Amino acid sequence: MTKLLKSLWARFLFQDRGIVPTKKFLIGYLLVSLAITMLTFVGITWTSVFVLNGSILVVSLIDLLFTPKRSQLQVKRTMQTQLERGITYAVHMDVQNTSDYNCKLTLIDGTPQSFHADFPLQSVLSGGSTTRMTYNLIAPVRGQYRLNKVYARYTSRLGLWQKQTATEIVDEVKVIPDLTETKKYLEDAQTYLLHEGMKIRKRKTGVGEFSQIRNYVVGDDPRKINWRQTAKMQSVMTNEFEPEHGKHVMLLIDCGRMMGAELKEANRLEKALEASITVAAAALGNGDYVGVIAFSKNVSVFVPPDKGMAQLQKILDAVYNLKVDASESNYLQALNYLQAVQKKRSFILLFSDIQTFLQEDKTLSYFEGIKKRHLFLLLTIEDELVAKRAKIDPDDVNLAMVKGVAQQQLIYKKRQKVKWEKRGFLMVEAKEERLATEAVSHYVQVMNQGLL
Repeated sequence: MTKLLKSLWARFLFQDRGIVPTKKFLIGYLLVSLAITMLTFVGITWTSVFVLNGSILVVSLIDLLFTPKRSQLQVKRTMQTQLERGITYAVHMDVQNTSDYNCKLTLIDGTPQSFHADFPLQSVLSGGSTTRMTYNLIAPVRGQYRLNKVYARYTSRLGLWQKQTATEIVDEVKVIPDLTETKKYLEDAQTYLLHEGMKIRKRKTGVGEFSQIRNYVVGDDPRKINWRQTAKMQSVMTNEFEPEHGKHVMLLIDCGRMMGAELKEANRLEKALEASITVAAAALGNGDYVGVIAFSKNVSVFVPPDKGMAQLQKILDAVYNLKVDASESNYLQALNYLQAVQKKRSFILLFSDIQTFLQEDKTLSYFEGIKKRHLFLLLTIEDELVAKRAKIDPDDVNLAMVKGVAQQQLIYKKRQKVKWEKRGFLMVEAKEERLATEAVSHYVQVMNQGLL
């Protein structure tokens, strides 16, 4: 295709600048031209037919005089610069018509191909007025994107010809993980955990920091009754303790090949990111230090441990653009890196695929050294397909083989888990929708029991 044809094709594809006929004009012109052509049967010459067709075409161009100039239409985009994956956001397009002519406007925003939006937008612009057009935008893929242009076509009242223009409006947009679970926890932590069925275990006696003195209620430890305040207030009062603050929590996020396995709503990496951010919010809210290491074949992201809710934004900025790597995960390198950068005793939460992790025999011996310094927890998503196939009722030989292989995988995984757990390592398999809840609940239990 030549450069000229590409330019013409781009104009008909709603791009750049140009003037194109409307559907109304093409149909009307075709009917009139056909009628004029039929007159050749009654003696009108072909020269007259061409002259009449050309005259109609030229006269129709007068319609362009009653449309605004391109410089008289000004477009402004208003949107959030940080979007959560899969969440619907409203984007506002303010179009100002500084001319005296009314026009019918059709608008398309230059969103990336992965974004979901309903286009085109249509509206009638009055002369000397500003009109707001709104569309809903969904970004299903994390990353950093740029919106460059806004494409518009507009016609006069007659609607014979359309002018089209492309306005350069640059907006940088970051698509971060879905923070729905994190927001639920931050709104009401206790309600969030109780709603998910989490039972907080009682802390060991004498463990934790003194928090406050309150009225004694049924179920409190009688050994914590404050007899001095009880005598003073003439009511039974008890001391309340809370977990010690300032503990270190390290989040290890596996970005290897198996983390790209698709689930009901997203892949394993997406759910791991959402769960890790929720745990980070819970730990930072309790005054603990939180750091992040993301790895696959090599370590790709390291956020040094720090406290305060400002650390949560640093973590988001570091992990929002993580992608699944095509290579296998190198646990030994990630753990060596962890040992080098984190000297203080920490609670390590590793989000990974359990099948890949358990097949690494070398890691078991290396983790013996990790266990002496840190508390380790592996969090993974349950493979519902294998569990489902292990429970099927086989009607033929093929289904029986499928069920046998699935059961064999489950037995192997169970044996490996028992072997690791006997060495003192915690492993949790959760459904994809409960991964964040399980991660937060185990963090709360560890802190309540003073295991660090």
